[in-house]
Amino acid sequence: MQLLECVPNLSEGKDQNIIRQLAEAIQSVEEVKLLHIDSGEAANRTVFTFLGPPEAVLESAFRLYKASAELIDMSVQKGMHPRQAAVDVCPFIPISGLNMNDAIALSKSFAERVGTELNIPVYLYEESATQENRKNLATLRKGEYEALPEKFDTLPPDFGDATNWQKSGVTTIGARKMLVAYNINLDTKDVSIAKNIAELVRESGKVVTDRYGKRERIPGRFRSVKGLGWYIKDFDCVQVSYNLTDLDNAGMLDVFLATKEEAEKLQCTVTGSELVGLASVKELTKAGNYFNGGIPSTEKDLIKSAVQSMGLDQFHPFKAEKKLIEYLIAT
Repeated sequence: MQLLECVPNLSEGKDQNIIRQLAEAIQSVEEVKLLHIDSGEAANRTVFTFLGPPEAVLESAFRLYKASAELIDMSVQKGMHPRQAAVDVCPFIPISGLNMNDAIALSKSFAERVGTELNIPVYLYEESATQENRKNLATLRKGEYEALPEKFDTLPPDFGDATNWQKSGVTTIGARKMLVAYNINLDTKDVSIAKNIAELVRESGKVVTDRYGKRERIPGRFRSVKGLGWYIKDFDCVQVSYNLTDLDNAGMLDVFLATKEEAEKLQCTVTGSELVGLASVKELTKAGNYFNGGIPSTEKDLIKSAVQSMGLDQFHPFKAEKKLIEYLIAT
């Protein structure tokens, strides 16, 4: 069976009535299963995760775009999370019966439809990018909504009307591997510490200036990791917020241990962590094996060990049946 996953990030995390209407738009297409909704008020962002047969998922995503164009006004939107569109980013992930080339073709046809029928400007990113310098979401989103429309002078959209940006912004669509959004909590109120740790861990690293004024970028510890530091009012907590874009290269365990190590160097302690959206069972069992010292254990016990050791339940209960994609697909 062909299954395509879609994980759109929308620039609304406060108004529950709007979030409900957006969810209804997704669920209005038969065969599509809405697996998870993750909203944050301070970030003012909601991540939806849904899957199904490719054509059904594309139709569901289109209805979501249509609803967002009516319900979200980017000219008045504010939030902690970087953003430049009502549907800020809309990735498609091949789950079964599809390869990455299939997902790329589907994402491009969908992006063209959004640009043509809704007149929303669209960037293609990740595996669907038309140029190498358009692959990275952070590059495309630099300056955020406030950088529009000047950004279009040097970075014109791939599809859509570049003059029609005021309400919906410029959305980003593409095919990619499974991504994990993972936040790590610190026992400090100093956001600069979290930003420092993010620079040390993430792929892009940080820019330093020597005594002669020459600027140089120093890469971080892991490829395919994006990170930033912020304060989240919801939890009264400073976090290092990560996107893990290639789990074979750097997964939750790798980033947790690296963050813990860098935090200790700065006289800071990791108090727990937060999985935003979904992850695979493999991510938790890998961590559980590490913290169990490799002692043979059941899948359930390994997941329990990972949750406890990484503090995934610090702010709310971690329910594996609602956070791990294999369990959700099976229900």
